[in-house]
Amino acid sequence: MKVTLVGPLDLGTAEIERWRALQRSDPALANPFLTPEFTVGVGRCRPGVRVAVVEEGTEVVAFFPHERSALGIGHPVGSGLTDLQGIIAPPDLLLDARALLRACRLSVWDFDHLLAHQPTFKPHHTVERAEPIIDLSAGFEAYAEVTRRAAPKSYKTVRYKERKLGREVGEVRYVFASSDPGLLRLLMRWKSDQYRRTGRMDRFARPWIVRLVEHFHRTGFGMLNILYAGDQPVAANFDLRHRATVAGWFTAYDTRFAQYSPGLIGNLRLAQACAEHGITEIAMGRGGKQFKEQLKSREIRIAEGRVAHARLGAGLHWLRTAPVNMARNAALRNPRVYDRADRMLKTYARMRRRFP
Repeated sequence: MKVTLVGPLDLGTAEIERWRALQRSDPALANPFLTPEFTVGVGRCRPGVRVAVVEEGTEVVAFFPHERSALGIGHPVGSGLTDLQGIIAPPDLLLDARALLRACRLSVWDFDHLLAHQPTFKPHHTVERAEPIIDLSAGFEAYAEVTRRAAPKSYKTVRYKERKLGREVGEVRYVFASSDPGLLRLLMRWKSDQYRRTGRMDRFARPWIVRLVEHFHRTGFGMLNILYAGDQPVAANFDLRHRATVAGWFTAYDTRFAQYSPGLIGNLRLAQACAEHGITEIAMGRGGKQFKEQLKSREIRIAEGRVAHARLGAGLHWLRTAPVNMARNAALRNPRVYDRADRMLKTYARMRRRFP
C-alpha cells in the first residue's frame, strides 16, 4: 500500500475522475458529503484538510479525505457539519486502518457518521445507528402513499396545516433551487436564532461555515429551497446535491408561523420537488427527531468510533472527548432522556437571553 498526502485543491483531473469511478462502485458513496466537491469546498475554508491517495501497484484504490489538527488529531472533513463519512473505495476493500493513520501522520481519527459496512474501520466501531432515507425512486405519489399508511395522523395533520396556512396567510408555493443570496442570508439568520433559542452552538457565528455555505450556493452544489405563503418566505432548506441524491443540511423557518409547522410542510414539498427534478433519494441525517421517523422510507447503518495509536495526543484527546460522547450516546439511546436534555438546553438558552 502506497499512500500519498495531497491538499484537496491539488487533486488533478485524473484523481477526480477516479474518485467518481470509485463512488459508482458503491451506491452508498453517492451521498454529497462523500464527493470531491464537498472535500474541495471545505479545503478552501479549512487549512487542515488533506486527502490520502491510496495506491496498490499502479492503481489508485481509495481516497481517504480527513482533517488534521494539533498533536495529529484527525477528524472527518467538515466534522460537525457532515452527516455521512467514509473512505472512498470499493465496498469490499480492506485496509489496515492504523497503517493508514501512520501514513497520514495521525495519532487518532474520530468518526461519528461513518458508513458502517466499510470493512477498514469496522473493528473500531463503538456504536452503530440508523440514518433515515426518503426513497423517491418510484416517484412522489408512491412515496406519499407509503407515508400516509405508515403515519396517517401525522400526514393528515401536515396537509391540514398547509391548507390552513394558505387560507390565513397566503397561497402556499415552493421555489426549488433559488439563486437569491438574500434568501440564503435569511435562512442563516433564522437558523442562528434557532441555535440560540435551543441552547445549541451557533454554526453561523463561525465565518468559515458562512463562507462554505455561500460557496456551495454560488457553485450550485448547494440547493436553496423556499416555502412561501403569499409573498412571505416562511421556511427554507439548504441541502447538498450530487446527481440523483440530496443530503439534507440546514432547515429553518420564521417562528411567526410556527403554529402551521412550516418545517414539516417544507419537508414534504422538498420531497415532491426533488422527485420532479429527477432526485431519487434524500438522506435526512442522523438525529433524534420524530418527524424523520415519520417521513423515512428506509435506513442505512452508520457508526461512531475511533482509530488510535498509543500516543500522548491520542490519550489527551480521549480524555477530552470520551465523557461527552458517552453522555450524548446515552441520551440518543433513550428518547425520554433525549427530550429531557433538549428541554434543559432550551431552558438554559432562555435564561441566558434574560440574564446575559
